[in-house]
Amino acid sequence: MQALVITLQIVVILGCLLVGTHYGGMGLGLISGIGLVVLVFAFHLKPGDPPVDVMLTILAVIGCASTLQASGGLDVLMQFAERILRKHPSQITILGPLTTWTLTVLCGTGHVVYTMLPIISDIAIKKNIRPERPMAISSVAAQMGITASPVSVATVSLVGILHKETNLGWSIPQILMVSLPGSLCGVLLAALWSMRRGKDLDEDPVFQEKLKDPGFRDYVYADSDSLIGKSFPKEAYRSVAIFFSAILVVVVLGTSTALRPKFPTGKGGAAEPLSMNLVIQMIMLLAGAVILLTCKVDGSKINRGPVYRSGMTAIFSVFGVAWMTETFMGAHIKALESSLSRIMSDYPWTYAIILFVVGKLVNSQAAALLVIAPLGLQLGVDPVTLVGFYGAAYGYFVLPTYPSDLAAIGFDRTGTTHIGKYIINHSFLVPGFICVITSCLVGTGLAHILLGS
Repeated sequence: MQALVITLQIVVILGCLLVGTHYGGMGLGLISGIGLVVLVFAFHLKPGDPPVDVMLTILAVIGCASTLQASGGLDVLMQFAERILRKHPSQITILGPLTTWTLTVLCGTGHVVYTMLPIISDIAIKKNIRPERPMAISSVAAQMGITASPVSVATVSLVGILHKETNLGWSIPQILMVSLPGSLCGVLLAALWSMRRGKDLDEDPVFQEKLKDPGFRDYVYADSDSLIGKSFPKEAYRSVAIFFSAILVVVVLGTSTALRPKFPTGKGGAAEPLSMNLVIQMIMLLAGAVILLTCKVDGSKINRGPVYRSGMTAIFSVFGVAWMTETFMGAHIKALESSLSRIMSDYPWTYAIILFVVGKLVNSQAAALLVIAPLGLQLGVDPVTLVGFYGAAYGYFVLPTYPSDLAAIGFDRTGTTHIGKYIINHSFLVPGFICVITSCLVGTGLAHILLGS
């Protein structure tokens, strides 16, 4: 009887995740509320704790990044990236994904990729390079950068989970020493593979046939928008310096606990350093305020940009999904420990597979980690292995439904970046698997070398 009840509860959770993904991030959070109500009122499970610390950290980071965007600082970064790409157009399949990966690492969100995609497509077309080659991996690389960013929601979430569930005290720089090289190796390997995929445009019979249509030819070879030549006020450059300074401060404070004030928050009133969640929240709020006060930012524009909208959507998604799953996990953790702990302990790669699948279901690396990482630790997964498998949280490339993938398809005027007849055979599948598998292999090796005792 107990097994039937648990099965029904799992069906409720999976049903909410599957239905919610059809309505985007906000819809996922709202639909998860239905599952939460069913679990509490129908099955009488004690409500779990919503991830308030993580949500507040996301809010602070997004507030700062949105202020940077409103100041014009994000356009400054994009212009610098475009100069590099147009200076070396023949290397667009390598430089394109490296650029989108780097922008995500610096800004903490993969949504900065939208400005770069039409530029990458335009450069490829003018060099007669199949746009699918740089476009697909550039979209994937932007999401891979999340696991290498010190201010991404996923990284902050992972560090917070490790601090809560273990006493290891690993800092953000220690996590990044593992995840950043693994992520970068995955992107580079996928980019090298992409250089040989498909035919060049002048050798592609399908594309050449389409070019016989004058309208299509004019559409393909039309000039795209460019940031080259645009001038920005000095305040925009100042905002970039302030934002990067804030990131540097976060990294330094994460590296050295001696620089953080201590408070009697430990067991028995023992003094403990200020938590990194609070550090990030404070520094990001401070940086956003300094940008607002010194860079002539129109405050009314801060909540109108895409960074703000995508960030608030992420908060709501994390709120609903994590609260629903935490309620289920809290009620059945002992039963799950007895049945799954041996499996995960003997076969740790099963944790990576579960994380990957949930990452696809919730379309969010942070949300997947908030659901699966605590469970993995409670079921006996070695924290070192868990950090090594960080890259497995990126599972939502399997189906081409993520906004950046759809944007890459839309910005490729040649149509080479595509969704296949069977949906699953799309342009992002192989680069995505190369990135994730490489990231996990490299990350696991580095984790055992750098973090293993």
